[in-house]
Amino acid sequence: GKYNLCEELKVMGFQTTGTASEYFAVDASKVTPIPEEMSYDEGAMIEPLAVAVHVVKQMGDVTGMNIVVIGAGPIGNLVAQTAKGMGAAKVPKLLIVLDMQENRLEKAKECGIDVCVNTKNKDFGEAMTNAFGPDKADVIYDCAGNNITMGQAIKYARKGSVIVLVAVFADMATVDLAVANDHELDIKSTMMYRHDDYVDAIRLVNEG
Repeated sequence: GKYNLCEELKVMGFQTTGTASEYFAVDASKVTPIPEEMSYDEGAMIEPLAVAVHVVKQMGDVTGMNIVVIGAGPIGNLVAQTAKGMGAAKVPKLLIVLDMQENRLEKAKECGIDVCVNTKNKDFGEAMTNAFGPDKADVIYDCAGNNITMGQAIKYARKGSVIVLVAVFADMATVDLAVANDHELDIKSTMMYRHDDYVDAIRLVNEG
C-alpha cells in the first residue's frame, strides 16, 4: 500500500538519531533481510547501492546506452557500477567525470569503469566526444549536484539527452534553461529508493 516514505525513514533512523548504535530495534515488517551467505561488508553496501539502483531504473532498460556519471564519490561510483550491472556487458562505454580527486578516479577504475577523467586536466565536452563520438551521451547522471556540474551537463549534452539529477542541491540552482529548452533536454530527478530497489541491489551483489 501507499505510505509516507519520509515518516517511515524517520522511524528507521534517517534524519534522526539511532542507527549508528551497535544495536537498533526495528519492526520486522520494515526490514529487508540479506541472504545468509552475504558478508556483512557486502550487506553494509546494500543501502547506498539501493540509491544507485533507483537512480539507474529512472531510465528503464539502460542496455546499450552511452552513459556519463558526473562525480566519482560513493554514490557516483555505485551508479556507474549499477549501470554496467543492469546493462550487462552490452553498455558500450561508461564515462565517470570528476573535478579533481584522483583517488576517487583510481577507485572507479578498480571497480571496472571504462573511462575515468579528471576535468581539472581535460575539458568535459572533449572527454565525452572522445569516449562516445559526436553522438555523445544518451544519459548524464549528475552525482555531484552543483551549478558547475549541472551547467556542464546542460552545455555539453547532445540534443535529446536525458540528465538525471542524483545529488541534492544545497541552494537554489542557477542553470541555463534556455539551452535545455533549445536542445529539448529531458531533466529528471530522483530521491532515495523503494523496497524493490533493495531487492534488486541484493540480486546484483549476489550476481557479482
